[in-house]
Amino acid sequence: MTAVRRAAPVLVAALLLLACAGRAGATGYRYWSFWERTGGHWTYATQGPASVRPDDGAVQGFRFTVGADAADAGRPRGTADFDSICADTPAKSGSKRVALVLDFGTPADAPSGETPPGGRTVCARVPSDASTADALAAVAGPLRYDTNALLCAIAGYPHKGCGEQVSTDREPTAAPRSDSSESGSGPSLGLPIGVGVVALLAGAAIWQSRRRRNASG
Repeated sequence: MTAVRRAAPVLVAALLLLACAGRAGATGYRYWSFWERTGGHWTYATQGPASVRPDDGAVQGFRFTVGADAADAGRPRGTADFDSICADTPAKSGSKRVALVLDFGTPADAPSGETPPGGRTVCARVPSDASTADALAAVAGPLRYDTNALLCAIAGYPHKGCGEQVSTDREPTAAPRSDSSESGSGPSLGLPIGVGVVALLAGAAIWQSRRRRNASG
């Protein structure tokens, strides 16, 4: 019993560390994620839409989402086929066509008091040297940016906020797969690792207590 009482402070400290780790892992950001369609699959863009200059026939996607990083961001949903999206927009000399997939996210990801519009696809015809941001501005305004040029709103959604940090109780998702479907929730290693840490610390504390008792005897 004495050994258990001496181990209690260690257990409490370990549990507090686990609680803090759990809270830290439940933090993400609410923002517009930017995707490029490559080989029939969505790939998280490595540059911002103002830096990317897509070719004629490109498919670009935007998804309003809550996530901690690229691996946690939701992909655009719905049709993502250039021939379908730009079927009524013929090629024209001196310009290019960019198919845009706009996914306004889910009600769970929406800022308080706002409802996401339905997703849409649109074909933008823009000058040959235009960026994705130019294509977006041509067909999905009004756009809103912050002082750091972060894209905050597409077609006026959301009405306020920009990349704010939010808390979420959802499990982190697995890294994006190479298909166009949404990634499922992967297993969380935090709990088994944490339990192991608590058990290890408790065992060490009890062993030290017994060692001291035997030495004093």
